[in-house]
Amino acid sequence: MDDLDSAADATADAALPKSKPVFSQDPHRVRELAERNLEMAIGRSVRAFRRQQGMTVADLAAVTGLSIGMLSKIENGITSPSLTTLQILSHAFSTPITSFFRGYEERRECQHVKAGEHLEIERRGTRAGHQYHLLGHIGSNSSGVVVEPYVITLTAESDTFPAFQHDGIELLYMLEGEVTYRHGDSLYHLEPGDSLFFDADAPHGPEVLVKLPARYLSIISYPQA
Repeated sequence: MDDLDSAADATADAALPKSKPVFSQDPHRVRELAERNLEMAIGRSVRAFRRQQGMTVADLAAVTGLSIGMLSKIENGITSPSLTTLQILSHAFSTPITSFFRGYEERRECQHVKAGEHLEIERRGTRAGHQYHLLGHIGSNSSGVVVEPYVITLTAESDTFPAFQHDGIELLYMLEGEVTYRHGDSLYHLEPGDSLFFDADAPHGPEVLVKLPARYLSIISYPQA
């Protein structure tokens, strides 16, 4: 009877759906108007300046004499800091007080690139016959992250180049053809519809050009300087 119960439990466990990844934010939610208020803008600016200078909240508290709790409330837009507090923070960051207000109702960039108008640029793989078409670019932004989207094309004139290595993370989405792609010590056979998401600090790149022409979407993201 115990064996039957164990088998039933195993079957039930196998039928359970795998746990889904937990994300810190919902990309589909509509941002409430209240989040665009002055406190949120100041909080984002304070957090950005702190991170740019490589400081923790505890470091900033030690420099300014403000409590960790107060700094946390400011960065999260929960409280409205006084001018005296902003002056203390501006001295700590060596930046004008007005810099804390730049993100308030600032313009949010958007780019629309028509088919056939993508900018062809040179990157390390260009010398190996890899064609790079940049789909858009937004530089300085409130997220603190730079994203570079490309469509990469490999043809019969292309050579393999499994030695790219750079900061950030990268997503590949295969559109056409087939390649064997290396990431570190692992090899992945990519066909149309396949994706590969990885830490770009490990050596990576196409190792075997299986079926040409091959095209894939490459999205690289890294911290804003």
